[in-house]
Amino acid sequence: MALRAFKFWARAGEDVRARLRFWVRAAEVSTLALAICFSLGAGTPESRQNTLSHQLMCTCGCAQLLGECDHVGCPDRDKELSELMSDIAAGMTDQQVFNEFVAKYGATVLAAPTTKGFDLVAWIAPFAVFGAALLGTILLIRRWGGLGLERHAYSTGTVAKAADPAEQERLDRVRRDTGGGDGF
Repeated sequence: MALRAFKFWARAGEDVRARLRFWVRAAEVSTLALAICFSLGAGTPESRQNTLSHQLMCTCGCAQLLGECDHVGCPDRDKELSELMSDIAAGMTDQQVFNEFVAKYGATVLAAPTTKGFDLVAWIAPFAVFGAALLGTILLIRRWGGLGLERHAYSTGTVAKAADPAEQERLDRVRRDTGGGDGF
């Protein structure tokens, strides 16, 4: 009996290992397929220009990405795109291109703030504001829930009685005069 149970568990262990090997190989193949898909066309200058132009802002004042600027008669778009293409043709890295554009047009040419120095606040502030608003909402709801419990305690008479009989008499008179015991 014990031998039969051991064989069953040994077979189950082999089954688990075979399934694990299958899923590991499937993950490897999927990762390889994704890497191939993302790398197709990534080395061409046109694709690089498209990628970089969507990380820079047009400086004409239209508040659009450089690659998406559809401002009629835009005086800056074509000039900036030709500068971008010449920088790519010169073999500059992405960071060098960004640095050159920032030096020429200012930090507002970047579509997203950097993750260094004071610009880091632009990334942190939205999450901090959301967290503070969520915390405030939770505290407000808990406060409202607490008021409901106090009202219920007054209406059912389960609120602690005043120690002084004169004070208790005054509270009872107020409840009679106001027409109820719900407190408000």
